[in-house]
Amino acid sequence: MNLDDIRAAAARLAGHAHRTPIHTSRTLDARTGAKVLLKCENFQRMGAFKFRGAYNALSRLPADVLARGVCAYSSGNHAQAVALSASLLGTKAAILMPEDAPQSKVDAVIGYDAEVHRFDRYHADRTVLTEELAARQGFVVIPPFEHPDIMAGQGTAALELLEDAGAVDVLLAPLGGGGLMAGTAVAATSLHPGIQLVGVEPAAGNDHQRSFAEGKRVRIEVPRTIADGLAVNEPGELTFAINSKLVSDVVTVTDDEIRDAMRFLFDRMKLVVEPSGATVVAALLTGKIAVTGKRIGAIISGGNVSADRFRELLA
Repeated sequence: MNLDDIRAAAARLAGHAHRTPIHTSRTLDARTGAKVLLKCENFQRMGAFKFRGAYNALSRLPADVLARGVCAYSSGNHAQAVALSASLLGTKAAILMPEDAPQSKVDAVIGYDAEVHRFDRYHADRTVLTEELAARQGFVVIPPFEHPDIMAGQGTAALELLEDAGAVDVLLAPLGGGGLMAGTAVAATSLHPGIQLVGVEPAAGNDHQRSFAEGKRVRIEVPRTIADGLAVNEPGELTFAINSKLVSDVVTVTDDEIRDAMRFLFDRMKLVVEPSGATVVAALLTGKIAVTGKRIGAIISGGNVSADRFRELLA
């Protein structure tokens, strides 16, 4: 997966994915002492960056394979992305979703005419369950991050940011399985070799931070965090191979810090952002990264949070 792959993905996505806006805030700049440019993937189709990777991957499938149908596992955003992409490309989708996935995300997947199968994320192996489901129905599995076409699609968000805003000194992205960061890292370092890349993950699920410290993938218990999109217990094999070489640092934020960032984004910038997407702003507001005097790019990964859930989290 290289810059050419990401540019090819951008060409496939043209006319299908939104070229999302970059938002700024003088208050955020003052709080951080930096110039902060937020790439707002909460305005992407289905509300998150995941559409980029899913559509790119599905559109690359041979026609006979695509026609059989696709299968995926996800707590919500990849599920919606695969379901919407399947609908747009005229095929069927079956999605395995955790029992505690936000209901708004489950409803959205069903709204895209996909089948939903539930599982217990804390005790069951989602990969095994998905492979069994795909085998029963003759579908092809579309993984959430462990696939070159997924990573290349996700990298188009960073490509757009750098094309529209110009060079930045530091680029932040949330870390779940690592697909967004892997695509971001390849795009950013190819265009600007001196750029600093920082991943942000929930403190309750710091598998990347531990893995970076030990120099190998570390598996932890499935984390319990409000950032459901980042509740992954081990970095992907393909994504870690890229991120461990190109990413400068990994920092963590607590659930309370994420809530504060969500409130800031809503109050000051009128942006509705889900917990996973707010992690990068939480890291900036809490000073987890030295950014004074620098140009900072940060990817707001999504905004899929219902009004009831948003109110509950910030109450």
